Amino acid sequence: MATEKNHSNSDKPQHGYDPVASQWKITRREWLRVSGFGMAGLIGKAAIGTANAGGPPAVILRFGLVTDSHYSDRASKGSRHYNESIQKMTECVELMNAQNVDFTVFCGDMIDKGAPDTAENVLANLQAIEATYAGFRGPRYHVLGNHDMDSLSKAQFLGSVERSGIEGDSGHHSFDSKGVHFVVLDACFTSDGTAYDSSNFHWTDANIPQQQLDWLEADLAATSKPVIVFIHQLLDGNGHHYVNNAPAVRKILEDNPRVLGVFQGHQHAGQYNHLGGIHYYTLRGMVEGSGEANSAYAIADVHENGDIAVTGYRRAISREMSLS
Repeated sequence: MATEKNHSNSDKPQHGYDPVASQWKITRREWLRVSGFGMAGLIGKAAIGTANAGGPPAVILRFGLVTDSHYSDRASKGSRHYNESIQKMTECVELMNAQNVDFTVFCGDMIDKGAPDTAENVLANLQAIEATYAGFRGPRYHVLGNHDMDSLSKAQFLGSVERSGIEGDSGHHSFDSKGVHFVVLDACFTSDGTAYDSSNFHWTDANIPQQQLDWLEADLAATSKPVIVFIHQLLDGNGHHYVNNAPAVRKILEDNPRVLGVFQGHQHAGQYNHLGGIHYYTLRGMVEGSGEANSAYAIADVHENGDIAVTGYRRAISREMSLS
């Protein structure tokens, strides 16, 4: 069941942050049935101790989400206002700090082609938007997007951004926070397994190579914690915006009953799907539209019973994704 409401300007909260009140209520009874116990049993006694007796499930962690700022010094084109993303990111970071989220994740396409489109200029653009993102007072993570390699190599991009506690130059990795396991995937590979590098690809040719599939399967098998996944290109369907071998990735995720949800970027309009017992939330792109009112970012609250509540700000959509 889904209900949707849009706030008018007169309904706008203080400080200019406008959560959109569209919400979904989804169940995943399969996860509870297969695992044999609830989320609290997986995340340990510390989290159980935070539950409110007789009240709603406690929030065990909060993370911020932002994607597709496409920052560049180039002029606006169509609905994309590339050079306004610094201002939009500033507001986003201020909110994340005020809300005291545990960490933030950027879901890809932080930058776009430069004007002129030289590596030196694009690196300067990347440093500018990353410096703004760095205003968040907590751990920050990056998902690689196709436009991040329009003019740079993966090594150049990853060497210029902060990935808190993540070592090495791989675009995929995992980390734990407060009893939850988080996985970052990298679909920026061509169908023959070649890594994206300075426009040596077409944006519709996105793939997770076999080596990364093997890593994902092993990584999920090694954790007993509930799992949340981040990726840029979409996994919940077929078409230009989707990973070509998305069914193979979904099969690995669905085979592990602890996978709760996948957060994605890339498709700027945003969307939601529920497939194989897993939530797929695609955040709207920050670059679309002029002015802060046309920004998009969100905060996800993970509850001790496995529910995930997403609060969307500005144009982002709010969702309630429940296990029960």
